[in-house]
Amino acid sequence: MTKKTLNYKESIEEIENILSKIEQDDLDIDELSEKVKRVSFLIKQCKQKLQKTEAEVEDILRELD
Repeated sequence: MTKKTLNYKESIEEIENILSKIEQDDLDIDELSEKVKRVSFLIKQCKQKLQKTEAEVEDILRELD
């Protein structure tokens, strides 16, 4: 799999797609393990992006004062 950096929206869409497949039992046990690992990675990536954005917004707001 190519390691492409996804933006936040793409990451969320991929998470939703994987969760849908899990809910529909469309994955065998080997795929399930890999997909759970992928979702975990994507969630961490999204969390980092949210924290970075929050810090940037706080800096901007501080500069306005």
